[in-house]
Order: sequence, then C-alpha cells, then structure tokens
Amino acid sequence: MQRVKFRKGKQREFLDNVKEKLMAPSIRSLLQFGILTNYSSLKNYYSERRLLPKELFEDLCHLAKIDFKDLDFEFLEGNWGQLKGGKKSIA
Repeated sequence: MQRVKFRKGKQREFLDNVKEKLMAPSIRSLLQFGILTNYSSLKNYYSERRLLPKELFEDLCHLAKIDFKDLDFEFLEGNWGQLKGGKKSIA
C-alpha cells in the first residue's frame, strides 16, 4: 500500500483544509462522508503519527475538490519503512 508523505506540519494542514472545505466541525465528522477508516486512525493521521494511505488521500481530495497537483507531497512505496532482516551471527 502506497503512503503519502507531507513535510512536517503539512499533513495536519491538509486535513484542516479538507475539514474547512467540507464544513465539518471536527475530524470525527469526516466519517459521515463515507470514509472507510476508523476514528483512531484519523486521529493518528491528524497528529502525524502515521502517514496517509494513498487511497484515503485521493478520496479526501475528491470529496473536498482539492487538486492534489497543487500540494507538496510525495508517494512512498508500500515497503518504505521495512528493515532488511537477518544479522550476521558471530560463530
């Protein structure tokens, strides 16, 4: 699953912009628009603990009529945070 990486503080700004355009009073109220994620995940995206999934990002852009070409972000591949397994053992 691809993720969307914003610069620090910009993911929250993006979600605030979505809230404003949809006239939603809170992050929780975004769920009424048919977003298929749970509230705790939305809180993590808002506090920038987790990166937005590409599908959710595209859905939010579509709902709020935001042209994502105007935004400063990059797509990360699904395995961007994984470590290569295995360490050399000392015999």
